Amino acid sequence: MLLGAIADDFTGASDLANTLARGGMAVTQLVGVPQGRAPDAMEAGVVSLKTRSIAPEAAVRQSLDALAWLSDQGCCQYLFKYCSTFDSTPSGNIGPVAEALSEALSAKAVVVCPAFPTNGRTVYQGHLFVKDRLLSESGMERHPLNPMTDPDIRRWLGRQTTTGVGHVPYEVVQRGSHAIAEALAANEHRLVVVDAVSDGDLLAIGHAVRDAVLVTGGSGIALGLPQNFRQAGLLADRAASFRAVDGPAVILSGSCSNQSRIQLAHHLEHHPGLAISPEDVLAGELSPDAVAEGLWSLRANSPIAYSTAPQEAVDTARQRFGGRAALALEQFFGELASKLLERGIARLVVGGGETAGAVINAIGIEQLEIGPEIDPGVPAMTARYDGRIIGIALKSGNFGAMDFYERAIRILGEER
Repeated sequence: MLLGAIADDFTGASDLANTLARGGMAVTQLVGVPQGRAPDAMEAGVVSLKTRSIAPEAAVRQSLDALAWLSDQGCCQYLFKYCSTFDSTPSGNIGPVAEALSEALSAKAVVVCPAFPTNGRTVYQGHLFVKDRLLSESGMERHPLNPMTDPDIRRWLGRQTTTGVGHVPYEVVQRGSHAIAEALAANEHRLVVVDAVSDGDLLAIGHAVRDAVLVTGGSGIALGLPQNFRQAGLLADRAASFRAVDGPAVILSGSCSNQSRIQLAHHLEHHPGLAISPEDVLAGELSPDAVAEGLWSLRANSPIAYSTAPQEAVDTARQRFGGRAALALEQFFGELASKLLERGIARLVVGGGETAGAVINAIGIEQLEIGPEIDPGVPAMTARYDGRIIGIALKSGNFGAMDFYERAIRILGEER
C-alpha cells in the first residue's frame, strides 16, 4: 500500500476514496481498523472511522490504531481526512487527532487544507468559505453536533491544539508548488493552514507535499497525490470496472442540512416517503420493523425514510432531548438498514455522515469497492453482504445535486 488514509466519518471516507480512484489509484474503503494484511493490489486504503463527534481522547486513540495498521502495510504517505466544513468543536476533534498523528510520525509543517472548490468550499487568508459566505454564516453555525461559529481555521485549531498554527497565504499558493514547498519548509509550526480557492491550487499543494509523510484536509487535498505516485512509477495500470446491482432500492436520510432538505423535497415529489421523528422513536411508538415493512411494501417506487427536518424542529428536539435524539435516530437507522437488507433490498442510499456511519456499522460490512462518481464527492460503491453484492451510496449532508437520490439509484444499477 502506498497511501494510507484515516477519515473521521464514513461519507468523508467515500468522498476521499472517490477522489483517489478518479486519480487512477486502486483504492478500497475499509470499515474500521482492519485485521490482517491488505491485498497487494490495494494502492490506497481509506480507513473509515466514526470519530467526528466523539470524545477527543477516543478519537485520537482510534486514529492512532488506524495509523499503526496502515504503517504495518508499508505506506509511505498518510492522509487525515476531515470534512470540507471542518466539523469540530473548540475542544476537538480535528486538532487533537492531527497533532497526535503528526507527533507519531515526527512530521513538521503538516498541511491543513479543508478546501473543496467543486462544492464551494475555499480557504482564503486562513478563513473557510462556503460559496460566497464565511463558514460561520453558511448554516454550519447551527449544526446540531458540531456548530462552526468561527471561520478562521487558524484560530479554531489554536483552541484545539497545544502548538501554534502557521499559514501559507494565497499570494504564495498562486506562485505554484515550488513556492508552497519553500514556505512549508521555512515554517516552524507543526500544523500549517494553506489557502486554496481552485482545483489548480490543490494540485499545486499536492505536488508540493509529494515527500511529506502526513497531509491533512478535505478530499480536495488528495487531487494531486495520485500523480506523485504515478510520476514515481509506483502505480499499476488497471482498467476500472463496476458491477451493477439489480434489485429494489431504498433511501435513508438523517441529515438536516439545507441541501438535504432540498433533496428530500424533490424526491418526495415523485416517490413515497416515511417520516421518522425523534419523539416517536424515543417514546417507542415507532419501530425499525414497522418502518422496514412499510418501505418494503413501497420498494417498487424507490421510497425514502427520513428524519430530515427544518432547523426549527431540530432546535426544538435538541432542547427537549439533548444528545439523546441524535443517538436514538442513528441507532434507529442502523437497525432499519439491517432489516431492509434482510428483506432483500439491493441498493441502499444514505444521506448524512453520522447516519451513514451508524448504518455501515450496523450492517457489518468490512470494506467497500469504489465505482463511478454520482455527484462530486460521492461515489457509487458495492459491498459483500450475506453472500451477495449490494450497491451503496453514502452522501454527506451538504453534498449532491437536487436530484441526487434518483441519480444514485440509477447509477448503482448501471453496468460500467
